[in-house]
Amino acid sequence: MRLLVCGVVLVWAAALSVADVRHRRLPNVLTLPGAVVVLSVAVVCGRGLPALAGSLGLAALYLSVHLALPAGLGAGDVKLALAVGGLTGAFGADVWMLAAFGAPLLTAIVGAGIAVRDRAATVPHGPSMCVASLTATALVVF
Repeated sequence: MRLLVCGVVLVWAAALSVADVRHRRLPNVLTLPGAVVVLSVAVVCGRGLPALAGSLGLAALYLSVHLALPAGLGAGDVKLALAVGGLTGAFGADVWMLAAFGAPLLTAIVGAGIAVRDRAATVPHGPSMCVASLTATALVVF
């Protein structure tokens, strides 16, 4: 069962990442249902409160950045934060923190690499959110 859930999460994260890289948008049809599914599964597994705290905490953090710098962080990233915050929060504060700090770090590293070739290029943040969250979670699950 664990492998099935991991497979579904990987496909979902890949779809989000591809959409963000290609279109610079994280579609609502993937972000919001993802958050509902993550939180629902967490409740069934007895991790509802930590998942909800992680979800709301990361979304609040991302919303504050989005409101301060709307061009730097999109609304889709805020909505995705509900899901990945819930996912990582369900596994503990250490997993949540690793993902919360890892995602901006990954985006900065990729951005620095791309800026060498094209200073005007932008880097989508969604893929970094997915990679950081999945990596942090995998460290606990496997």
